[in-house]
Amino acid sequence: MWLNPDQPTGAGYHGLRFVYGTSSLGYNTIHKWVGLGYDAMVLVTGATGFVGRTVIRYLAASGYPVRCLVRNNMSGLRLPRDLTVFVTAGSLSDTEVIRNALLGVETVIHLASADWQGLETGLIDVDHAGSRELLKVAVEANVRRIVYLSHLGADRASAFSVHKIKGIVEEFIRRSGIPHTIIRSALLYGEEDSFTNAAAALLRVVPVVCPLPGSGQVLLQPLWVGDLATCIVRSLADDSLVNRTISVGGPEFLSLASVAHLIMQQIGVRRIIMGTPHPYLRWMVQRLRPLLSNSPLTTHWLDHVAVNRTCEVNSMPRYFDIKPAVFEHTIGYLTKGKWRSDLDLLLGRSSMELVKSRESLKPKS
Repeated sequence: MWLNPDQPTGAGYHGLRFVYGTSSLGYNTIHKWVGLGYDAMVLVTGATGFVGRTVIRYLAASGYPVRCLVRNNMSGLRLPRDLTVFVTAGSLSDTEVIRNALLGVETVIHLASADWQGLETGLIDVDHAGSRELLKVAVEANVRRIVYLSHLGADRASAFSVHKIKGIVEEFIRRSGIPHTIIRSALLYGEEDSFTNAAAALLRVVPVVCPLPGSGQVLLQPLWVGDLATCIVRSLADDSLVNRTISVGGPEFLSLASVAHLIMQQIGVRRIIMGTPHPYLRWMVQRLRPLLSNSPLTTHWLDHVAVNRTCEVNSMPRYFDIKPAVFEHTIGYLTKGKWRSDLDLLLGRSSMELVKSRESLKPKS
């Protein structure tokens, strides 16, 4: 069925496949894919997330027909409005939904993760249980390839939940028997990310000092999300990457303190860097969690910057013939923030919540 991008949507579309949005490809092209039984459909999990929205745009630009597995609540569907994609609504915990999503699919790009949400139950439900269910059904559906987005630092023996769960899921994929490519990514950034935007908001809102985990000397290799999306798309046509784990990162090693200084320079503020012990910051974040349930500042945020996350500087040119973007040159989007919107971001308040809050403050007639 064809869905107008302006048409209200709801949970009534659970488990159904429909074409979403409009694009220059047009309805006739999509109809041709369906009518001819096009067998190169790519399923993207986590398609509405920060990375997913970029990946499906790059896939569409490269000519791949795309199906997105999205959550049941479609009223908040966040897919690019100018693309034509298929959508299956449902959960990774629902076997029947996954079967529907895999109809006609040859390749799965598995991006779904709760690694920025700060809840252990999210990692268990989405990353652990969800990935196992997806792989089980993918084997039954004879999926020919799976590309999985992991992290530099992924290790099932890690003391940090985010890195531990990624290491476990990597093992699930290797043991599934499905031809695979695991891409271990450095810390990702880009417009609407949970890392640089939260850091910039914190720097604007908190005066005088900038508390950083540890001494601020952990090494990062920031990778622009557009470069990662290019890697993922190019990996689909590269048989030399089958059954391999590839580490990718940006063109430079930066300490966390250096990243903070570059963000301060970009947004025009000055703060004193103050190293803060990890246990203290984790304790503080956990204490505030009940009040800031939707805030991007979580214990998982701290996990992402808890250990060095680096690889070969030439990994992108070597494997994908890409010259990755320089961090300092690609964070101009951070200048858009304002003090009030920054505070709302840190408090985890959505635009709908803000409207309701303001309405409640109006005097009743």
